[in-house]
Amino acid sequence: MNIGIIGAGNVGTGIAKHLKARDHQVMLSFSKDANKLKATSDSFGVRSGSPAEAAAFGDVVALTTPWNATAEALRQVGKPGQNKILWDCTNALKPDMSGLQLGTTTSGGEEVAKLAPWARVVKAIPPFAEVLHSSSTVVGGSHPGVFVCGDDPEARAVICRLVRDIGGEPVNAGPLQLARYAEPAAMLLVQLAYMQGFGARIGLTLSRDAAAEGV
Repeated sequence: MNIGIIGAGNVGTGIAKHLKARDHQVMLSFSKDANKLKATSDSFGVRSGSPAEAAAFGDVVALTTPWNATAEALRQVGKPGQNKILWDCTNALKPDMSGLQLGTTTSGGEEVAKLAPWARVVKAIPPFAEVLHSSSTVVGGSHPGVFVCGDDPEARAVICRLVRDIGGEPVNAGPLQLARYAEPAAMLLVQLAYMQGFGARIGLTLSRDAAAEGV
């Protein structure tokens, strides 16, 4: 599968590393320094381009920008065509990570959908970058859980497969509106990891009875 990644920071490159290893074709984009972007892409064995080029390239477009850069990144994408799957990896963190800039009555995922009317948006916040770039994504004996929220069941299923490819354990959670609750769960992990001293090798898992499997 072709994956265009918008955001060449630690999360974007961590996703690129895992997807490349699973034989996906990957293009990284969105950096202030074109030379650094090219060097970074070369180091991971993937392509580089502009956000518009990455969006045109990808069967799936992964959005891995800091929240404050998200609107500008999507502006640079333009209009790549209808029905692209946009994997929203962002979270609306305040710059000092003290809280969320929005939540409960809307979500970052829903706001991204407004900015990208060309896309079928699926919110699925990946494991921390430190985990993605480590030798193993297993944390405490399990792969970190990732809640997958989107209004299109087919798009959710695609992102569930990609979450597995990057070493997460997807939870097919249902409509995009439920990102209003998944995003605060990810914010809790941020607080525990970076503010309360738990460290970045931390994740959530969902336990359920066998009768609920496949729901």
